[in-house]
Amino acid sequence: MKTTLSNIKNIIFDLGGVILEIDYHRTAEAFVKLGVKDFEAIYSQAKQTPVFDQYEKGLITERAFFDHLKKQFKVDFSHEEMVHAWNAMLIRLPQKRISILENLKETHDLFLLSNTNETHINAFQKLIQQQNNVKGFEPFFTKVYYSCRLGKRKPDAEIFLQVLNENNLVPQETLFIDDSIQHIHGASKLGIKTFHLTGGDTIENLFTE
Repeated sequence: MKTTLSNIKNIIFDLGGVILEIDYHRTAEAFVKLGVKDFEAIYSQAKQTPVFDQYEKGLITERAFFDHLKKQFKVDFSHEEMVHAWNAMLIRLPQKRISILENLKETHDLFLLSNTNETHINAFQKLIQQQNNVKGFEPFFTKVYYSCRLGKRKPDAEIFLQVLNENNLVPQETLFIDDSIQHIHGASKLGIKTFHLTGGDTIENLFTE
């Protein structure tokens, strides 16, 4: 990894599965308990149906999103129960990763680029405040980009181009780290250097080797 970073001035991090520990299966299991038999058929790390894309782009409200799910799954649970199930995937922010970001920030410009939604933003901000006494991710990055506040999402080129153009980043001097292969492909097409976290890889391993 040291060789890769030798020509890198900027690092763009994904959030879930890279910095924040998450588990999609926990959300699927939570929805099963609410009476949804096959939640992973419509939502997983690799794919999702259009309503999830709309919510991650901020095109529909939280209420509309959960009302749609209740109608699709033919369940009638409270809004609070649906929110709790949706947020079940959010686990923790390892303290070691905070240290890695603080160290990298001394030598590189760091950016956060996440496909997320307002429900998750509210939840993980409370989570890291309670667990790590950290108020949001902004202190660790030059700039934070959340898809639901941009109207764009990975792997579409337009969201990567916004990060590059707004910050005058040279793609060949920029490293993008993500755990979803479709996002890696999207960044690679623009000449951005990439690293796919897979097979148990973590940024702890990546930046201590």
